Amino acid sequence: MPYTYGTKEWEETFATLMEDLLYAERAPYIMGTPAWIATYESLIRGDTEYKMLAQGWEGSVVIHITAEPAAGLDEDMYLLIDLWHGDCRAVRLVPREAGEAGDFVLTAAYDRWKQVMTRELDVVKGLMQGKIKLKGHLPTIVRYNKAAVRLVDLVASIDTIFLDEMTPEEIDSFKPWVEFLKEEYGV
Repeated sequence: MPYTYGTKEWEETFATLMEDLLYAERAPYIMGTPAWIATYESLIRGDTEYKMLAQGWEGSVVIHITAEPAAGLDEDMYLLIDLWHGDCRAVRLVPREAGEAGDFVLTAAYDRWKQVMTRELDVVKGLMQGKIKLKGHLPTIVRYNKAAVRLVDLVASIDTIFLDEMTPEEIDSFKPWVEFLKEEYGV
């Protein structure tokens, strides 16, 4: 029986899954997997520079990656980063409804997000140039530009395997994980 997003049970089991997989798996991590997410969450939580830069920030940021079947991403992905006054309360893959309800939703194609995560594209410049769409208050994002850049620096520091870099066989072996997360957690 699938867990219902927003419940204590969903959060506890997803957090346990992330912790277990982070313990069991070793880098490099496939982008978007629970071990990758746990690594990102840990990096944000432990980063004193980010804490200083984001002291006044309030609200969740959702990275909405649109589907890219050629890269192995058959459905849109929503990565919610729950941030509050320099603290990272959680980083989670979330269902569409929760992702669309985020305080700041940044939407772009998979290749754009890869450019951001590899520092080829500055996220704020991407917003200004229309390469990344924003649902939320742009002046707030601009005000906390340095905190946003620090979040990108942290994600870029993760030893990551991007989906479009995987062989067809690796993608096929990864798809059961995607199905498991969809069936159990609705993401």
